[in-house]
Amino acid sequence: MSDSESERPRVKVYLGLGSNLGDRAENLAVALRRLSEGVSIEKVSSVYETDPVGYTDQPRFLNATLEATTDLLPEGLLSLAKEIERGMGRQAIFPNGPRLIDIDILFYNDREIDEPGLTVPHPRLAERAFVLVPLAEIAPDLVHPLLGRTIAELSVGAGEAGGVRKVGTLETLRTG
Repeated sequence: MSDSESERPRVKVYLGLGSNLGDRAENLAVALRRLSEGVSIEKVSSVYETDPVGYTDQPRFLNATLEATTDLLPEGLLSLAKEIERGMGRQAIFPNGPRLIDIDILFYNDREIDEPGLTVPHPRLAERAFVLVPLAEIAPDLVHPLLGRTIAELSVGAGEAGGVRKVGTLETLRTG
Protein backbone atom coordinates (compact mmCIF):
# COMPACT_ATOMS: atom_id res chain seq x y z
CA MET A 1 0.00 0.00 0.00
CA SER A 2 1.40 3.38 -0.96
CA ASP A 3 1.53 6.33 1.40
CA SER A 4 -1.26 8.08 -0.51
CA GLU A 5 -3.53 5.03 -0.14
CA SER A 6 -2.88 4.74 3.59
CA GLU A 7 -3.70 8.45 4.01
CA ARG A 8 -6.94 8.33 2.01
CA PRO A 9 -9.88 8.91 4.35
CA ARG A 10 -12.27 6.04 4.93
CA VAL A 11 -15.76 6.56 3.59
CA LYS A 12 -19.08 4.95 4.41
CA VAL A 13 -20.64 2.87 1.66
CA TYR A 14 -23.81 0.86 1.30
CA LEU A 15 -23.99 -2.15 -0.98
CA GLY A 16 -26.85 -4.36 -2.14
CA LEU A 17 -26.44 -8.11 -2.69
CA GLY A 18 -28.74 -10.46 -4.57
CA SER A 19 -28.77 -14.06 -5.78
CA ASN A 20 -31.37 -16.30 -7.41
CA LEU A 21 -29.34 -19.21 -8.77
CA GLY A 22 -27.68 -22.12 -6.99
CA ASP A 23 -27.35 -22.01 -3.20
CA ARG A 24 -28.56 -18.44 -2.83
CA ALA A 25 -27.67 -18.04 0.87
CA GLU A 26 -24.19 -19.48 0.31
CA ASN A 27 -23.69 -17.13 -2.66
CA LEU A 28 -24.48 -14.14 -0.43
CA ALA A 29 -22.15 -15.45 2.29
CA VAL A 30 -19.28 -15.96 -0.16
CA ALA A 31 -19.77 -12.45 -1.57
CA LEU A 32 -19.70 -10.98 1.95
CA ARG A 33 -16.50 -12.87 2.78
CA ARG A 34 -14.83 -11.66 -0.40
CA LEU A 35 -16.04 -8.09 0.07
CA SER A 36 -14.53 -8.05 3.56
CA GLU A 37 -11.10 -8.25 1.91
CA GLY A 38 -11.60 -4.71 0.51
CA VAL A 39 -14.08 -3.10 2.89
CA SER A 40 -14.74 -3.15 6.63
CA ILE A 41 -18.26 -4.47 7.00
CA GLU A 42 -20.09 -2.69 9.83
CA LYS A 43 -23.68 -3.96 9.50
CA VAL A 44 -25.49 -6.58 7.43
CA SER A 45 -29.26 -6.64 7.07
CA SER A 46 -31.46 -9.66 7.43
CA VAL A 47 -31.99 -11.68 4.26
CA TYR A 48 -35.18 -11.13 2.29
CA GLU A 49 -36.74 -13.32 -0.35
CA THR A 50 -38.03 -11.15 -3.16
CA ASP A 51 -39.92 -11.36 -6.40
CA PRO A 52 -37.84 -10.78 -9.53
CA VAL A 53 -38.18 -7.34 -11.13
CA GLY A 54 -38.26 -6.73 -14.87
CA TYR A 55 -37.94 -10.26 -16.22
CA THR A 56 -40.29 -12.26 -13.95
CA ASP A 57 -39.94 -15.79 -15.40
CA GLN A 58 -37.08 -16.74 -13.06
CA PRO A 59 -36.55 -17.92 -9.47
CA ARG A 60 -37.08 -15.59 -6.51
CA PHE A 61 -34.07 -13.73 -5.17
CA LEU A 62 -32.44 -13.59 -1.80
CA ASN A 63 -31.37 -10.01 -1.09
CA ALA A 64 -29.46 -8.24 1.67
CA THR A 65 -27.72 -4.92 2.17
CA LEU A 66 -24.61 -3.95 4.06
CA GLU A 67 -22.97 -0.89 5.52
CA ALA A 68 -19.19 -0.70 5.32
CA THR A 69 -16.25 1.65 5.38
CA THR A 70 -13.48 1.64 2.84
CA ASP A 71 -10.57 3.65 1.56
CA LEU A 72 -11.27 2.47 -2.00
CA LEU A 73 -12.22 5.13 -4.50
CA PRO A 74 -15.63 4.57 -6.17
CA GLU A 75 -14.00 3.03 -9.25
CA GLY A 76 -11.96 0.68 -7.04
CA LEU A 77 -15.06 -0.40 -5.15
CA LEU A 78 -16.87 -1.07 -8.43
CA SER A 79 -13.86 -3.02 -9.67
CA LEU A 80 -13.86 -5.13 -6.49
CA ALA A 81 -17.60 -5.85 -6.85
CA LYS A 82 -17.27 -6.85 -10.51
CA GLU A 83 -14.21 -8.99 -9.79
CA ILE A 84 -16.13 -10.87 -7.08
CA GLU A 85 -19.12 -11.36 -9.40
CA ARG A 86 -16.89 -12.75 -12.17
CA GLY A 87 -14.93 -14.89 -9.71
CA MET A 88 -18.16 -16.44 -8.46
CA GLY A 89 -19.21 -17.28 -12.02
CA ARG A 90 -21.70 -14.56 -12.81
CA GLN A 91 -22.54 -14.33 -16.48
CA ALA A 92 -24.44 -11.37 -17.88
CA ILE A 93 -27.12 -13.20 -19.85
CA PHE A 94 -29.51 -10.25 -20.28
CA PRO A 95 -30.68 -7.27 -18.18
CA ASN A 96 -32.62 -8.24 -15.03
CA GLY A 97 -31.94 -11.90 -15.77
CA PRO A 98 -31.08 -14.66 -13.31
CA ARG A 99 -27.70 -14.43 -11.59
CA LEU A 100 -25.51 -16.22 -9.11
CA ILE A 101 -24.58 -12.94 -7.46
CA ASP A 102 -25.23 -9.26 -7.98
CA ILE A 103 -23.36 -6.59 -6.02
CA ASP A 104 -24.54 -3.00 -6.39
CA ILE A 105 -23.07 0.18 -4.93
CA LEU A 106 -26.09 1.92 -3.45
CA PHE A 107 -24.36 4.88 -1.78
CA TYR A 108 -20.78 6.10 -1.58
CA ASN A 109 -20.80 8.55 1.34
CA ASP A 110 -23.20 11.28 0.19
CA ARG A 111 -21.50 11.62 -3.19
CA GLU A 112 -23.32 11.87 -6.46
CA ILE A 113 -21.44 10.05 -9.22
CA ASP A 114 -22.56 9.90 -12.84
CA GLU A 115 -19.87 8.31 -14.98
CA PRO A 116 -19.97 5.65 -17.67
CA GLY A 117 -20.55 2.36 -15.87
CA LEU A 118 -21.09 3.93 -12.43
CA THR A 119 -24.05 5.92 -11.15
CA VAL A 120 -24.33 6.57 -7.40
CA PRO A 121 -26.72 6.70 -5.66
CA HIS A 122 -27.97 3.65 -7.50
CA PRO A 123 -30.39 5.10 -10.07
CA ARG A 124 -33.36 2.79 -9.37
CA LEU A 125 -32.87 2.43 -5.63
CA ALA A 126 -36.00 4.44 -4.71
CA GLU A 127 -38.15 2.14 -6.88
CA ARG A 128 -36.77 -1.15 -5.61
CA ALA A 129 -38.43 -2.67 -2.55
CA PHE A 130 -35.83 -5.44 -2.54
CA VAL A 131 -33.21 -2.77 -1.74
CA LEU A 132 -35.25 -0.31 0.34
CA VAL A 133 -36.61 -2.81 2.86
CA PRO A 134 -33.27 -4.35 3.89
CA LEU A 135 -31.54 -0.97 3.73
CA ALA A 136 -34.19 0.57 6.02
CA GLU A 137 -33.38 -2.15 8.54
CA ILE A 138 -29.73 -1.08 8.87
CA ALA A 139 -29.85 2.62 7.88
CA PRO A 140 -33.35 4.06 8.33
CA ASP A 141 -32.08 7.62 8.85
CA LEU A 142 -29.76 7.64 5.84
CA VAL A 143 -30.82 10.51 3.58
CA HIS A 144 -30.88 10.00 -0.17
CA PRO A 145 -28.75 12.94 -1.38
CA LEU A 146 -30.80 13.54 -4.53
CA LEU A 147 -34.28 13.02 -3.11
CA GLY A 148 -33.75 14.56 0.34
CA ARG A 149 -35.76 11.76 1.98
CA THR A 150 -34.67 9.11 4.44
CA ILE A 151 -34.55 5.44 3.51
CA ALA A 152 -37.27 4.84 6.12
CA GLU A 153 -39.52 7.34 4.32
CA LEU A 154 -38.77 5.85 0.91
CA SER A 155 -39.43 2.31 2.15
CA VAL A 156 -42.90 2.92 3.65
CA GLY A 157 -45.20 0.32 2.12
CA ALA A 158 -42.48 -0.98 -0.19
CA GLY A 159 -42.28 -4.49 1.30
CA GLU A 160 -45.91 -5.44 0.81
CA ALA A 161 -46.06 -3.95 -2.67
CA GLY A 162 -42.73 -5.36 -3.80
CA GLY A 163 -43.07 -9.02 -2.81
CA VAL A 164 -40.39 -8.72 -0.10
CA ARG A 165 -40.42 -11.22 2.77
CA LYS A 166 -37.86 -11.48 5.59
CA VAL A 167 -36.53 -15.05 5.78
CA GLY A 168 -33.82 -14.74 8.45
CA THR A 169 -30.15 -13.97 8.74
CA LEU A 170 -27.38 -15.49 6.66
CA GLU A 171 -26.31 -17.53 9.68
CA THR A 172 -29.77 -19.03 10.25
CA LEU A 173 -30.31 -19.74 6.56
CA ARG A 174 -26.95 -21.47 6.20
CA THR A 175 -27.31 -23.61 9.34
CA GLY A 176 -30.88 -24.61 8.61
